[in-house]
Amino acid sequence: MDRFIENLIDLYEKMSSWEHEMVRKTELTLPQMHTIEILGAAGKLRMKDLSSRLGVTTGTLTVMIQRLEVLGMVVRSKSENDGRSYTVVLTPKGDELYAQHHDFHTELSHKLANDMSQENLDLFNGHLRKIIDNF
Repeated sequence: MDRFIENLIDLYEKMSSWEHEMVRKTELTLPQMHTIEILGAAGKLRMKDLSSRLGVTTGTLTVMIQRLEVLGMVVRSKSENDGRSYTVVLTPKGDELYAQHHDFHTELSHKLANDMSQENLDLFNGHLRKIIDNF
């Protein structure tokens, strides 16, 4: 178990370092980039749902969304179903940044899996899914 813990920590540190390096090339902070990633994958989201997925308060998210609006990355509007809530969606500029960042993730994934056989990749993927599901 000790080796697993060490490897997991090492993986986290390397992934975190890589992600910080990728974000440094943009005008965004890491939490802002995570917001772009979630919106890019999910499309339009209510502020409440987005704050839940990011693990931040709606107050914290409001400040972040305001900054992303100023940067031209997102648009916030009143929900069509509930005038008391707001939805957030990426702008074309936000979509472009999401696509670029997603390409970085794809490139990294290919790099990590490069030396794995399909059988080992499938096995690893199964174990990874179990880890995620148990989180």
